[in-house]
Amino acid sequence: MSDDPAKILKVLIVAPKAPPFGGQAVQAARLVENFALEPGIQVDLQPINPEFFPALQKVKFLRTFLTESKYVFDLFRRVGKYDVIHIFSASYFSFLLSPSPAMLVSKLFGKQTILNYRSGEARDHLSRWKTAVPLIKKFDRVVAPSGYLVDVFAEFGIAAQAVYNFVDTEKFRFRKRKPLRPVFLSNRNFEPLYNVACTLRAFALVQKRFPDAELIVAGGGSQRSLLEDLAAELKLNNISFPGKIPPSEMPALYERADIYLNSPNIDNMPNSVIEAYASGTPVISTNAGGIPYIVENEKTGLLVDVNDHEALAKAAIRVLEDEKLAQNLIEKGRKMLDKFSWTNARDEWLRIYRELATGVTKEGS
Repeated sequence: MSDDPAKILKVLIVAPKAPPFGGQAVQAARLVENFALEPGIQVDLQPINPEFFPALQKVKFLRTFLTESKYVFDLFRRVGKYDVIHIFSASYFSFLLSPSPAMLVSKLFGKQTILNYRSGEARDHLSRWKTAVPLIKKFDRVVAPSGYLVDVFAEFGIAAQAVYNFVDTEKFRFRKRKPLRPVFLSNRNFEPLYNVACTLRAFALVQKRFPDAELIVAGGGSQRSLLEDLAAELKLNNISFPGKIPPSEMPALYERADIYLNSPNIDNMPNSVIEAYASGTPVISTNAGGIPYIVENEKTGLLVDVNDHEALAKAAIRVLEDEKLAQNLIEKGRKMLDKFSWTNARDEWLRIYRELATGVTKEGS
């Protein structure tokens, strides 16, 4: 990129495209949508899951082969037109199939690359997959959405920086729940690492104290049948499984609830916690991975040990029975929103993009 201030800075974000509505797809879409309103920069999306021939995409192994082939073809077709390639990443096989080809193609075109690594399984991934660390070091910049992942990368000699996820708070209506009703929301995917079963077991204990308590369990995934069976086994009342909820409908879901309940075994920086802050629903969660980096126990939420449904239930009951505690959590959670605002994220991403595109850092090196 030249030093001409009139030249448009062009950034290609390589990331999943919804559906499915995962955290990566949501954040990538938000970046593209918000940067569309910013002058002097063009940010476009290259899906890692490009759509083509819907009939063929129903065949499992053929779908993987064709999707990967189309994805790599699109990279060769598009990468050369941009100054910076911003590549989202998960872990394990996803890391090999998505960010690795994007980095290699970008290098062939002489483009600057950002690895935006977003998986709470980073430590296990980097420990077990020995090729991952040298590949990551080939990226020009490594960025993560939490201080937790920055610390994990440092353990492996990888310099990383944090740019937090952000939420459009105008889409979430903040209201004080006073007094709190025993209406809970869980909106994590139904996969083992999110341990939604722990939430159901905790709710069973809460319902013994509050028989009219309600639980909304939004999401989808491989454990849906298991979770529905567990709800029946626990004889839970007032529980609903509305399925996968698109981001546009998520504010209405928070509006229905009074408490956000979260019980992952592995996590990084869930958008749902920030959405809870924006909505005024106090956060009760396990202390998995990066969650303590965004939820301060007893101040902005209540944290318990992983897979401890009894402690999770006690924390939920405590919030319902201690109005002063509940209101303090709501207010202090709301104050966290400045940290996760679009303004902060925009400024950080613009600085990184410009440094890479011009070769000039903040210090002028």
